[in-house]
Amino acid sequence: MKSLLHHHRDLCERAVDPLEIAAGLEAHGLTDRTAARYRHRDVFALAEELYARMPPRTREPAIGGPSETGPGPDTEARAAWTLLALLPGAACLATAGVLRVTEGVLGDGTRALVTVVGALLACLALRACLGRGPLRAPEGAGRAGMYACWLLSYAVYGEELLAQVMSGGPDGPWDGTPAPLLGLAAAVALAAWCAHLFTVHAHRKLSGSRGLEEFGEGVRPLLLAAVTLFLGALLPLLYLADLGLGGGGTPVAAVALGVLFFVARLLAAHGLPEPGTVALAAACAVEALAPALVLSARLPGLEPLAQPVNVLVSAGGTGAVSALACGGAALGLLLHAALALSRASAHTRG
Repeated sequence: MKSLLHHHRDLCERAVDPLEIAAGLEAHGLTDRTAARYRHRDVFALAEELYARMPPRTREPAIGGPSETGPGPDTEARAAWTLLALLPGAACLATAGVLRVTEGVLGDGTRALVTVVGALLACLALRACLGRGPLRAPEGAGRAGMYACWLLSYAVYGEELLAQVMSGGPDGPWDGTPAPLLGLAAAVALAAWCAHLFTVHAHRKLSGSRGLEEFGEGVRPLLLAAVTLFLGALLPLLYLADLGLGGGGTPVAAVALGVLFFVARLLAAHGLPEPGTVALAAACAVEALAPALVLSARLPGLEPLAQPVNVLVSAGGTGAVSALACGGAALGLLLHAALALSRASAHTRG
């Protein structure tokens, strides 16, 4: 026990409670089976003894540091990040409203300027929202932002582009479908609250668990509930956005993209940005591959390359490509999250 305490002394000195030590030990590869060799039933019991062996002065939390009452911010902080999370949707809704009211009044150049200004305001609001609150990624999100921009652009223009490519084009400018962008922007606030609820309940589950396996079994249903809650709120938002902008229903591709974004950001918010970045990049690759295969099939002898795209589009329309790309990436990422977020080390606070 003394050698273990010496090896993890820095961890034990920084910890404000035994839970942080348990999560740190797990991150270093210690399991309940390892704890049994030290005559403890699990990692939590081992962490409690290590915490008790430290001198009292080294484990007092710093003034203004994290408290032992849980990860939930106070009411004022919740109100602040909720307001920030509402801003992207408000910016997109205001832009759509201005364009609708001024239809036939403003020229094409002015309307394009309004669209650009609205998009810029929405991006700035989203950046501010992701900088604090439950969607903040403490270690950054890497190249995820670049891939997210591609996926959003494809959600607006991709189907029309693919349709023109498959009909012999592209022939020129193609019409966009901004409804998915509006619905996804409005869902940012819901994503923040779903992530907050998951984090709070997962921390409570961590506090009440007596073993790593017990915690993992308890947190996986919480993850599924958070994703289901977000999905249930996302569907009506996308439907209303599509209906308000003259569409005919909820695009499956936009639903899959929203779930992909949510799970990727949830992982990043718990210090695991790499899996989300890989999933977003994979979805981008599939979306880019579809028109590339159709264009490549125009070369002599390469006609079979377009066959998979033709079959997919014939079965589900041009939106099937994005639905398959984002849906497959979201499903794979969710399976990974069920494992990664069931580890106690994913729920410690810096």
